[in-house]
Amino acid sequence: MSIMEKQDIPSLVRSIGERAKVAGRVLAHASTDAKNNALRAAAHALRNYAADIIVANARDMAAAGIKGISGAMLDRLLLDEDRIEAMAKGLEDVADLSDPVGSVLAQWDRPNGLEIERVRVPLGVIGVIYESRPNVTADAGALCLKAGNASILRGGSESFHSAAAIMNCLTAGLRAAGLPEDSILRIPTTDRAAVGEMLRLSDYIDVIVPRGGKSLVERVTAESKVPLFKHLEGICHVYVDAAADEAKARAVVFNSKMRRTGICGSAETLLIDRAAMPLLGGILDDLIKAGCRVRGDEDVCAADSRCEPATDEDWSTEYLDTIISAAVVDGVSGAIEHISTHGSDHTDCIISEDAANVARFLNEVDSAIVMHNASTQYADGGEFGMGAEIGISTGKLHARGPVGVEQLTSMKYLVRGDGQCRP
Repeated sequence: MSIMEKQDIPSLVRSIGERAKVAGRVLAHASTDAKNNALRAAAHALRNYAADIIVANARDMAAAGIKGISGAMLDRLLLDEDRIEAMAKGLEDVADLSDPVGSVLAQWDRPNGLEIERVRVPLGVIGVIYESRPNVTADAGALCLKAGNASILRGGSESFHSAAAIMNCLTAGLRAAGLPEDSILRIPTTDRAAVGEMLRLSDYIDVIVPRGGKSLVERVTAESKVPLFKHLEGICHVYVDAAADEAKARAVVFNSKMRRTGICGSAETLLIDRAAMPLLGGILDDLIKAGCRVRGDEDVCAADSRCEPATDEDWSTEYLDTIISAAVVDGVSGAIEHISTHGSDHTDCIISEDAANVARFLNEVDSAIVMHNASTQYADGGEFGMGAEIGISTGKLHARGPVGVEQLTSMKYLVRGDGQCRP
């Protein structure tokens, strides 16, 4: 990119912001049918142009391979027919959701005769900054659209061509439904300066959702002049309690780590109750035989010589790879303390048949998602019946957990009177 083009980045991003703001005003009042028609037409386009998307993705995969991108990141980047079909189905699932816009959350009358309603309204314009997963282009655009928001999408350089091909399908859906094509816009440059410009665009962007690694989220948090839905790291824990069922423990730990190691819901730390040590051998054997490296504390390494000694850094690392840290803890108290110290408030799981221990874990672990006897890989808006998600918010204000259609709305109060004047 030339120096002249770099100097044009502020104008480019501001122009996109202006266009999105105009489209957002129209979209806020668009009918449910129009939004659903756009989503279904976009799903149809994804299926029709799957071959073109795969060609574009092959360009990204080749470039990523030359850069030496990790296997886990390559898995995130890859698109094939099944994943494109999953994207299309995801758009249709979002279309099938109830429209949150205009729904009445509460209503009441005051003694003075005022009638008050609290109703859902769109947020306005949502900026989404994400890294290598091209499917986020479809998920984010669809969710924002259904919630009546315009969106500005800035994907990572690794998925540049894939995201462009998907974006073409979203635009085709908007066009077919008669909605403004600027309802979903993409920043068409890999220049990192565009991210900085988005973070300063408070006149046009109402909320920014950063979805990516720790360095991206830290940068966005430090620089943004726009409110954020933060998705930090997915340092997810699975705690195997003394009262765990062995078959459940082995199955859930293995799936939590190994189903897909490159997603934010992948387990990064295994915690096992000291009283459950007889279960540890089988759990470790399952993982190690499948190619997972285990970095354990002294007790774990003593239990299996194939484990590597863990460092202090391991307890706070999101590997996104076939690596897991493992530690022995003293009961549910030790597990909660470890998670409180090293966790990222994303997703944590207890495997146990003891109702009291389960209740304590669910109540005291302060994460966005807390699970019992279920794989952490269920930490996904689609699996929660939300159609899809923009990300898992680990913050505590407005949205927490999977950010789906309802979480992409705000509220306003409608107050109806008959000439009342306050004394």
